[in-house]
This record gives sequence, C-alpha cells and structure tokens, in this order.
Amino acid sequence: MFEGNREKQKTLAAFEFKPGKVERGYTDRRLYINLSENKIKERSIDPQVRETFTGGRGYGIWYLWQAVSDKTKWNDPENEIIFCTGPICGITQYSGTGKTHVVSLSPETGTVNDNNVGGYFAPFLKFSGWDLLEIQGKAKQDVIVFIDGNQGKVVIEEATGLNSDTYLLTEELAKRYANDEKDKRNISIISSGKGAENSNLGIINISWYDSRRKHIRVKQAG
Repeated sequence: MFEGNREKQKTLAAFEFKPGKVERGYTDRRLYINLSENKIKERSIDPQVRETFTGGRGYGIWYLWQAVSDKTKWNDPENEIIFCTGPICGITQYSGTGKTHVVSLSPETGTVNDNNVGGYFAPFLKFSGWDLLEIQGKAKQDVIVFIDGNQGKVVIEEATGLNSDTYLLTEELAKRYANDEKDKRNISIISSGKGAENSNLGIINISWYDSRRKHIRVKQAG
C-alpha cells in the first residue's frame, strides 16, 4: 500500500481461501457473502448445474432462483446481486471474454434483471479461483468487500470517509489496496455512484486501469 489509510479501517469479517485452479474454464467454486450477518463462505457448484447452465448469466439466474421466493422484493435482504464469469473468461484470443454478468431482482420490474459489463473484474475473480460472487443481505453501514486473490483472503471492512463520486472513489480505493503505482492495473473496483444514492434504479460501475494513459476508467451495468 503506497497511499491511503487501509490500516485504519475496522475489519468486520475475514475469510481465508486457497486460490483454486481453473480447469477447462471452471473452478466449480462460488464465493458467498452475507452482509447482514458479516459471513463469508465457500460454496461448491454442482457438476449438473455446470452442465445445464454453462456459466455466466445461466449461473446467475440459477443461483438467484435458489435464493429468493415469489414474495421476495428487490430491496429485501433475501435478494442477491450475483457477479458471474463464463468458461472462457479472460482468454485474450477472443474479444468480450472479460465481461462480468450481473444478475439480481430489478427495482424497475420486480423480476430478474441481467446485464453484462466490461472491465477486469470477471477475469480477476476467475483467476482468484471463483466462478461467481454471490452477495446477499443488507449491511448495517457502508462497507468494502476486498478479495485478495494473491494472498487468498476476503475481508469485509468498514467504509468511512470515501468520496461518492465514482472516479474519485475508484482512485482512492486503488491507492489504498495497490502496492504501488504499477500494481493499480491488478485492481478492479465495483461501486455505485451518486445516482444510486438518490434513486431506486442505479448503475453498477466496474473499473479497469488504462496502462497507456495511466488512469482508471469505468464501465457500467444497469
């Protein structure tokens, strides 16, 4: 860490894992986080689910279906937001393989909504050993979920004193979690901007580092 004050952030939960090996596009593991209970767990992906739904959006819709009922509203703690990878995620020979599929119940329709968004988050998640990230519950305060794929650790930390502007926020967090300027390219940040603070329907931002311009950029899913 070359700037920032990460050491001042209170850790609410921590979980250690062994980075999984990607075999034929899959790790067969999903990372589950419950923000109401500050719990972090590893869950497996059944081979039958893999064969039936392939990955990406299919995984997201299936696991959302398992988590909610016909009575679940978009703002209920039972609702999940799921970030999914596909089996060719991160393969540089094909364009678009870095896409993250985002699945949740929509505040606009009350039914399933899925989007895909560019950036580096999905490849980083896959190379850390996870096929998807499943977040459920409501945090009691603003929090940061930090996944360290190199050290094999996931932490939930209090988020205090952060800027609500998307670009300023991503710069702050990149400085906080990167080891140096060059390491910023290994950081991808998921956030929501000011619009999400003032309306029910917001945008998910996923950052990536532009090495040529030495600047953080963001792409949106909404």
